[in-house]
Amino acid sequence: MSVAGVTEGVDVAADRRECCDAVVVGSGAGGATMAAELADAGMDVIVIEEGGYHPTTSFTADAGRALRSLYRDGGAQSSMGRPPIAFSEGRCVGGSTVINGGMAFRTPSRVLERWAREEDVLAVDPDALAPYFDRVERRLSVAEQDPGSIGRDNELLKLGAERRGWAVIDNRRNQLHCCGCNNCVLGCPTGAKRSMLVTNVPRALRRGARLFADCRVDRITRRGKRATGVEGRFTRADGRPGPCLHVEAGVVVVAGGSIQTPALLRRSRFRSPSRQLGRNLTMHPNAVVVGIFDEVVRGWHGVHQGYQVREFIDDGILIAAANLPPSLVALALPHHGAALGEVMADYDRMVTAGCLVEDSSSGRVRLVPGVGPMAAYQVSELDLHRVIRGVALTAEALLAAGARRVMLPFAGVPDLLGPDDVRRLFRRSIPRGAMQLVTVHLMGTARMSEDRARGVVSSYGAFHDADNLFVADASLFPGPVGLNPMETILALVTRNAEWLVAHRGRYGI
Repeated sequence: MSVAGVTEGVDVAADRRECCDAVVVGSGAGGATMAAELADAGMDVIVIEEGGYHPTTSFTADAGRALRSLYRDGGAQSSMGRPPIAFSEGRCVGGSTVINGGMAFRTPSRVLERWAREEDVLAVDPDALAPYFDRVERRLSVAEQDPGSIGRDNELLKLGAERRGWAVIDNRRNQLHCCGCNNCVLGCPTGAKRSMLVTNVPRALRRGARLFADCRVDRITRRGKRATGVEGRFTRADGRPGPCLHVEAGVVVVAGGSIQTPALLRRSRFRSPSRQLGRNLTMHPNAVVVGIFDEVVRGWHGVHQGYQVREFIDDGILIAAANLPPSLVALALPHHGAALGEVMADYDRMVTAGCLVEDSSSGRVRLVPGVGPMAAYQVSELDLHRVIRGVALTAEALLAAGARRVMLPFAGVPDLLGPDDVRRLFRRSIPRGAMQLVTVHLMGTARMSEDRARGVVSSYGAFHDADNLFVADASLFPGPVGLNPMETILALVTRNAEWLVAHRGRYGI
């Protein structure tokens, strides 16, 4: 079924040449928001998305299909380092907002104040960004869950945390009457999750934007230091390369995320005078902890994440429950063969929880010839201790809620059966190589700062030492935000789009 304004790879029989005011590479949180804002202002916008267009009606509980069609590399990417961190990127129209849990929180004031004070970023303090957070939350229906949509798994984690006397908050998500079917990471089949697929992408299309899906942008064209457009190639359904796409544009906006954005800029031979392009990668290392209860939990009944334990947020640790499909739970467990089969037999009695750690160190993205972008990240000693503490605290909450067994993301470490085991874990030294870490929060790599010796782009996303070139995704962040980054991206890009529209004359559009 064709959608007005959307051209898929299967629709293109020959090379295409297009012209526009602005071309946006990527259709996730940053790209779709930039496209919608510019189109609202009357600009002629083209959006190019490497992944396919998959409407809400196509989403099912088939994890294999979702991994193949919605994720880059089947969701099985990993950073280089010890321990490696497995990470996922969305690769579809709507980007990672199609496959995330929908958590929507404003950037902590302490983070924004640090960016303004230490990173020389303009108009980024909490008061300056408040109107943009307000706008984003209205447009994306950010709210707490409706009664009855929160499952027993989240209730148990909350119960355990409250028994320990810890602070717990209701989650805020970009959702409209979510029924709690817990299919978030495979694509929301009801459209209740207000991802870019059902919000800013359609908004941009209604204002006349054009979207080309199944098209990988190979390079940004340039005339001297001025970006003039992009060149890419469509992909056929069987993976073979198809026709070329050439777009000439007044401005080029790169919004491919913290891995793909620096890679595209480097392929196009743009260099930052700060030498920081691709550096300052932060990842919010996560560790998954699984509690097994005597009672039937059925974690797939209820929303992906209903509460967050914020007791330890000032120490850089965030705890939450987030049920995953059986295949992904099995992947996260340090068990194999018959032992894994025995554990998975208790899937309907599991609470899958985890801790997020705010980075104290950073890594980088390198462009490796013949391979592509590679993320290198070494977890700091401080963050390793935070991971161990976060895992122990998560286990403590699960045991307090009645778990009879808690499985850890540490190879060779026995399961926990009671409080004494948790106390021993707090004191235990876990080797780096024994840790199994994951993340879906990739930030940094093209950080903003007015200081050209420090930042890759300006406070409003304009690339230093290049003309008519902007960045609009989480790579803008000067550092980690310590919680889910989606709303930070949306607010910053909304602000930056407003600035671009106000200064469009200098770019000849």
